Amino acid sequence: MQDQLSENTPNLCPHCGNELTLWEQVLLSVDRMLVCRNCWYRIILDPPEASANQSENNKEDKEG
Repeated sequence: MQDQLSENTPNLCPHCGNELTLWEQVLLSVDRMLVCRNCWYRIILDPPEASANQSENNKEDKEG
């Protein structure tokens, strides 16, 4: 199961270093947002690369 999680999904809270459970990692990979149950820090993942590339293309289309 651990191998199936995205490499972009952290297994530690970036604020307090608390280890996230496997279930929390799954929720984070699906919902892209999770609140650490230790320090209440809101962990928000960046959007996938495809969405970022589409938004850059839209900006170029509007400019050009």
